[in-house]
Amino acid sequence: MDNSQLALLFVAVGIIAFLYSSVGHAGASGYIAVMALFGLASTVIRPTALLLNILVATIGSFQFWRAGYFSWNLFWPFAITSVPAAYFGGYLQLPAAILKTLIGLVLLFSAFRLIFRKSDPPKTNPPGAPTAVGVGAGLGFLSGLTGTGGGIFLTPLLLFLSWAHIRQAAAVSALFILVNSIAGLIGYFTANHVIPHLGLVLAPAVVVSGFLGSYFGSRRFPVRVISLLLATVLTIAGFKLIFT
Repeated sequence: MDNSQLALLFVAVGIIAFLYSSVGHAGASGYIAVMALFGLASTVIRPTALLLNILVATIGSFQFWRAGYFSWNLFWPFAITSVPAAYFGGYLQLPAAILKTLIGLVLLFSAFRLIFRKSDPPKTNPPGAPTAVGVGAGLGFLSGLTGTGGGIFLTPLLLFLSWAHIRQAAAVSALFILVNSIAGLIGYFTANHVIPHLGLVLAPAVVVSGFLGSYFGSRRFPVRVISLLLATVLTIAGFKLIFT
């Protein structure tokens, strides 16, 4: 990759980090799509996306927590089983074409639903711990297997089942993404013993953009704007999973 291509990639991941962080996500699916378009090897793409995810999710978790939207009681049942499941998914090297296509279609359907959602759910009813624990295990495994943090799966689930309001869902998803990305990266490193340096080169772009995006998402953007941004994020993720 020459300097001009690297500069374009730097800008692209910065834009993705801003967009995703505004809805409590970290951008892994977007980073994966962009890096695939630039022709990077899969052995570079997956760990690089996870490393960038960790940086942006750390910032987003802090911003949404500081704004008062994080709920520990909602978070922990999902996270307690998702972390070991994400490690296992990150360790495995499986052909996942059919799985990725099915997940991509689910994300596109979720995006379509969000476009027509005008506001927060009028009333929320968090799931019981056994349900959340089981769901967390499945989402954690998918996050490790696909090289994402799992927020693209958790957020629409929280909203469509009326388990959380949109900013609360963003806050919980941000930390969910962080812990699963760390577990997935450790699992990948355990299996491959290498972390590509590209993530360090791209880090400044996602740190600055992640700070700005999570600030505006947690404090400035109205709920309707966040819904539309989330629909955009899910559309990008869905097409990425289906076509790359």
